[in-house]
Amino acid sequence: MRIGNKQAIGENLLYLLVWATIFLVPVLNSQMLSEMHVNLEEAWIVWRQLIPYLVIFLVHNYLIAPYFLIRRRTAALYLLSTVLLLAVVFLIVDIYQQVLITRGVVVSMQDAITHHEVYWNILFALFMCGTNSGIKMLYQALRDEQKMEQLKQENLRAEMNALTYQINPHFFMNTLNNIHALIDIDQEAAKSAVIDLSKMMRYVLYDSEKETVSLSNDIQFLKNYIELMRIRYSDKVEISIDYPHELPEKVTIPPLLLIIFVENAFKHGVSYNRHSFIHISIFYADNQLTTLISNSRTEAGEHPAASGIGLENVKKRLDLTYGPEGYTLDTHEEADHYSIKLVIPTLYA
Repeated sequence: MRIGNKQAIGENLLYLLVWATIFLVPVLNSQMLSEMHVNLEEAWIVWRQLIPYLVIFLVHNYLIAPYFLIRRRTAALYLLSTVLLLAVVFLIVDIYQQVLITRGVVVSMQDAITHHEVYWNILFALFMCGTNSGIKMLYQALRDEQKMEQLKQENLRAEMNALTYQINPHFFMNTLNNIHALIDIDQEAAKSAVIDLSKMMRYVLYDSEKETVSLSNDIQFLKNYIELMRIRYSDKVEISIDYPHELPEKVTIPPLLLIIFVENAFKHGVSYNRHSFIHISIFYADNQLTTLISNSRTEAGEHPAASGIGLENVKKRLDLTYGPEGYTLDTHEEADHYSIKLVIPTLYA
């Protein structure tokens, strides 16, 4: 159910409750006074006096206030139309009572539809319209606030989707080339690589759209990525990954959050000319996930953790998901290697 519909139902239920209470008061009053039965004649006298105010309320609530006060926000036209409404209603009431008198019907003060002075009727009606306007403005403010919150959440989801990791086209093309080369050398390894690649594609296409995924599935995605990367490098590249093998399925994290750091380690930490290493350790304890990634440094210059669109995106995702103070991201740099430590709270499905 839409937000506007929920607010409208709540507002109408409030009006229904108020008017039902007002119309029930004379019934309950007569029952309490007589202590035996309900005096409908006395109740009808009171109801007849309430009818003009009910008409004013209905016209004001469903026509004048929504159009002039809420939609157009024109105070002058709103006040003019409200005064005109009161004048028309009380004029009709006066004409009706005059017609009764001309027909010889005796209209006593008690039996009259409105037996108060006209200025008291107008003041009471204005007070009722003012109260109705205040309630409508309050509910409209609540609707606007909830719409803004909904829009904020939609923008947040859109931003998160824009920041979600997408498979690097170069990785995809290189992997296909490597698999093509493997077909003639080791068909079983080529089949295994195709399976790993298909699992990665399925994960990116389907699971990445979810707000959270199980930690075990995200780790499996990393393992598939690493196995495909092993095809490209010789034994000179030392690649290791340590992770908890038994994890509850209910432990979840945002999808594709760790892959950027792993991909960055391969990008900046692997050399074809000398021994290189990439060490990945993942720990889960006390509802926290700690990821340590250490790799050799093959090029001088700026720390990769401080640059690159992918890393900037993942920092924005961390800020949006956990808040600037809700996670820890530390980097350590030396001449021959650098490392990253990420600590995030785990979620529960």
